[in-house]
Amino acid sequence: MKRTGLNILLAPALLMCLSQLGFAQSVRSSVNKGVNLYDKKKFVDSEVEFKKGLEKSPGNFQANFNLGDSYYKEGKYDNALKSYEAALSKAKTSHLKSKVYHNIGNALLKDKKIKESIGAYADALKLNPNDEATKYNLSYALNLLKNKQQQNKNNKNNKNNKNKQKNQNKQNQNQNKNNQNQNKNNKNQQKNQQQNQNQNKNQQQNQQQQQNQQPQQDKISKAQAQAIFNALNNDEKDLQKQLRKMKGQPVKTGKDW
Repeated sequence: MKRTGLNILLAPALLMCLSQLGFAQSVRSSVNKGVNLYDKKKFVDSEVEFKKGLEKSPGNFQANFNLGDSYYKEGKYDNALKSYEAALSKAKTSHLKSKVYHNIGNALLKDKKIKESIGAYADALKLNPNDEATKYNLSYALNLLKNKQQQNKNNKNNKNNKNKQKNQNKQNQNQNKNNQNQNKNNKNQQKNQQQNQNQNKNQQQNQQQQQNQQPQQDKISKAQAQAIFNALNNDEKDLQKQLRKMKGQPVKTGKDW
């Protein structure tokens, strides 16, 4: 990401108006030391010097602005934003305010607050429409936001697809379970049908056996009837003999054998 040429403000050019004040020299000295340390990438040491300047002049624009840059380099983006906001309240020109908004946008973007950073870059361009660095960073942030939105859309679609697949798998499992139950019921029905068929077959066999036995039963009944008839006939003959002996005359009975 590009940094503007005034992310670190050189104190002598901006503090000349304070040269008549009693504490101006010590504040300027602390800010200058902080700038030198910052240039040497000693950001923690530069932070200390800028804080020394703010102890003597809490409302000093340069000290607040540069302290924000030290925090930014250390990755302390929340602290950087507070220092930039303090500097913004002390900025006297549109040019300086645009530089502060630019750095606010940088800190927000680093902190993954993309929409907020776009707003800050837009505010910077309102004050300085020709700032190429801010235009570049704004374009970069807009692309990030677009990619993020597309990624969120893809993630949502993937999640929906996963849910659909999960539901489909569940439906398939339920269908398989239903099919298994149906197969089980079919087997039971087939078993019952087979049992019924066996019962019918047994019944038919029993009926056939009974039919086969019936003539024999009928034959035995005729033999029994003949035996009874013969017995009656013999009894009748004996009875006639007795009567003849008693009367000497044949006796006719009511039966004609």
